[in-house]
Amino acid sequence: MANKGFTIWFTGLSGSGKTTLAKKIERELLTRGLGVEMLDGDVVRTNLSKGLGFSKEDRDTNIRRIGFVANLLARNGAVCICAAISPYKDIRDEVRHLHQDFVEIYTECSLDALTERDTKGLYKKALAGEITGFTGVDDPYEAPEDAEITVNTETESIDQSLDTIMAHLESKGLVPPAPQQDMSADEETAILAKLKTLNFV
Repeated sequence: MANKGFTIWFTGLSGSGKTTLAKKIERELLTRGLGVEMLDGDVVRTNLSKGLGFSKEDRDTNIRRIGFVANLLARNGAVCICAAISPYKDIRDEVRHLHQDFVEIYTECSLDALTERDTKGLYKKALAGEITGFTGVDDPYEAPEDAEITVNTETESIDQSLDTIMAHLESKGLVPPAPQQDMSADEETAILAKLKTLNFV
């Protein structure tokens, strides 16, 4: 299977599991022989978007830059994985229209769960008014209504979410199936014995 470039775009609130899942997907795709590049929102901000603030205009500029780079990579045969809050629907749609193949993944998680798992205490500070302009608290997050994939990281394990994502990518022909694992002699014997008890062999 030729390496066809496309973009996987994770969107969701801070702490919802975007980067964790993106790294899992990256490792999985590498094992399947695909060329993969990852653009993490926080990393991009310190390099490509250094100096931008958190106004809507600056947030949009940051997402446009990530989308532009992702499209360049995808056009050149890479699978580009982007993990960015990207809170506004209009700019996500704008980025989508740059791409020939674009898979949006919404990492859904409630504010209560995010506050509970937040080791830095940023949500509590935002809810208390100590931090302003915090996405999902006093700055809007517009959840996708038509994302290709929605995973709920509050109710699902990381591996369950990973399986959902990989099943979709395989079903669309974007990634090859996982390589078959060789069965051990003991496993083969056990399966054969079970089949015999069921009168299948």
